[in-house]
Amino acid sequence: MLMKTASQSLTDQLSARFAERIRSRLLAPGARLPSVRLCAGQQGVSVSTVVAAYDQLQAQGLVVARKNRGFFVRDASFNAVLTPAHPAQVAAKNAAVAPDTPLRLNSWSTATWMSTRQAPVDATALIRGMFHKVSNKPQPGMGVFPPEWLETSFMPAAVRKVTSGSALRDFSLSYGEPMGDSGLRRALSQKLSALNVHAVPEQIITSVGATHALDIVSRTLLRAGDCVMVEEPGWAVEFARLDALGMRILPVPRRADGPDLEVMARYCEAHAPKLFVSVSVFHNPTGYCLSPGSAHRVLQLANQHNFHIVEDDTYSHLAPEHATRLCALDGLQRTVYVSGFAKILAPGWRVGFMAAPPALVERLLDTKLLGTLTTPALLEKALAWCIDQGQLRRHAERIRTRLDAARARSVKLALAHGCSFAAEPAGLFGWVETGVDTDALAQRMLDEGYLIAPGALFHAVRKPSTLMRINFATTQEAAFWKVFARLRDSMK
Repeated sequence: MLMKTASQSLTDQLSARFAERIRSRLLAPGARLPSVRLCAGQQGVSVSTVVAAYDQLQAQGLVVARKNRGFFVRDASFNAVLTPAHPAQVAAKNAAVAPDTPLRLNSWSTATWMSTRQAPVDATALIRGMFHKVSNKPQPGMGVFPPEWLETSFMPAAVRKVTSGSALRDFSLSYGEPMGDSGLRRALSQKLSALNVHAVPEQIITSVGATHALDIVSRTLLRAGDCVMVEEPGWAVEFARLDALGMRILPVPRRADGPDLEVMARYCEAHAPKLFVSVSVFHNPTGYCLSPGSAHRVLQLANQHNFHIVEDDTYSHLAPEHATRLCALDGLQRTVYVSGFAKILAPGWRVGFMAAPPALVERLLDTKLLGTLTTPALLEKALAWCIDQGQLRRHAERIRTRLDAARARSVKLALAHGCSFAAEPAGLFGWVETGVDTDALAQRMLDEGYLIAPGALFHAVRKPSTLMRINFATTQEAAFWKVFARLRDSMK
């Protein structure tokens, strides 16, 4: 709470609090600040104190006031969006975005697709929260396991194993193998076979995490202006990353059994997309898993309309091996498989990989070489040892058991505090219906030391949402839910 002291006034404290959040991107460019009266009530100060604090933020160039609309976090691109353009500019932009777009593809998809050229204004806010310590409390909005869950004794042993003798000197004085450590690629080939994804080591390329692998695929297969289908709700960073590359994003509603096939078919007929990005298993944020029937239909569309599929299997370590995967059914013909180890093992090691059709391997490798040359051989060799010795498998089993227990406790607490689930709880994340605007709730929760992930983050075009994504590993304590319920009820 704000407390008046001899050294700092309430106005200065409030201004400093918002300034720190803006600079750390916990308040993203374009985000609206609470109204003056609402902020005064939240912080327990007078309206004049809030007005003075907002004036300070304006003077610092951090916020901008919009007549009859309120105060917004300043950003050059945001201001450009709000500035009326010359009619000729508008016409040129519309022609560049969708020269052949029908007037009405359908009432949902055309309007949505046309508006997705503006990137989500806060796609990086949640990620920045990972590096900005909000408080010492468990953070419900984070997309990772708590550090104490990932602590192991075998990882340090693996590093010592592969750096004994002259190995460390050899690793340090050479770039390593362009495609990645051959031992790791052999281990990954065997690991993938257990998922019925058959890829020889020569089809596997390592990367600096799964996100880097997704970027390599996009930069290899796409050019600015190409259309890409992406599941919605979906990962905010994927929307923003593709938009930054100049792609035209086609959001496909994600259902319990898979993507909305009717919307996909209409997109294929109208826009000839080049790529479909999918999280088949434990979809983020819903936790849905792809059904075999839906998978077959997606592959039929890919063959019929000549587009590739990149399957992001980031949560494969948490899922059963028999879960339906597009790459297993397709045999890596039109599909590219992407995964990594940051979620389950070592976020700081940043080891990811892709398995691709033979015809794409050289092109993908060229893109990797242009961006990073090679990847760290030391960490890749250590990871290969962890896989070969069965350490990774046993560690993943322990994490799954612990997660199952945490999920049961978290679900029970959520239901007890008046929430419901928009999707059956599964995997690491829960898709929770709160009944209030979670953007507004997020700011109030931040004052209490909790960073939550509001539903608007997971849409290609930001819009109000009453949903939030929770991490089951960090929401199994009653303290969070009591604060959540108190703030939510005050908003009704």
